Amino acid sequence: MNIPNKITVSRILLIPVFVIMMMFNFGMGDMTLLGVTLPINHVIGGIIFIFASATDWVDGYYARKYNLVTTFGKFLDPLADKLLVSAAFILLVEMGTAPAWIIIIIISREFAVTGLRLVLAGEGEVVAANQLGKIKTVTQIFAIVLGLFHNPVFAKWDIPFDSVMLYIALIFTIWSGADYFYKNRHALLTSK
Repeated sequence: MNIPNKITVSRILLIPVFVIMMMFNFGMGDMTLLGVTLPINHVIGGIIFIFASATDWVDGYYARKYNLVTTFGKFLDPLADKLLVSAAFILLVEMGTAPAWIIIIIISREFAVTGLRLVLAGEGEVVAANQLGKIKTVTQIFAIVLGLFHNPVFAKWDIPFDSVMLYIALIFTIWSGADYFYKNRHALLTSK
């Protein structure tokens, strides 16, 4: 297994650590961060999420720079992203900071695109994420970070920027999913 794939696997291994930190207080107390008081375990969990999300850029950059792109990596990398983002969104629902219906749509899109990728792989095609998919990922991560950190900075002005970002992420999620299915509709029409 090459280094980019090891980085991707490490991202998957960080998911349970992230979930545990977000779910259990461990008696660490609270702290004020950017105008918001939140449990220290949420700060640690949020930092783990940011670190794990950053590894997505690192493994992709490293794989392209050193020509280490593999079929395994093309499959595992988006799967790792979907697992991490899905876990974070489900935690936001658990925390009461994200409506379940939005998260259901987002996660459903992720499963649908993964299913289409499997159909395409069966046809011998491996399709990497396009620019719209990357924008979707960035907006999702930004919405998640704001939610995990309880809407820092903006909370003191009573601006629900975490909710605004969640709706922006929803729009890009639907748009990029529709775009992905439209561009790869041949796989659905000709698949046996």
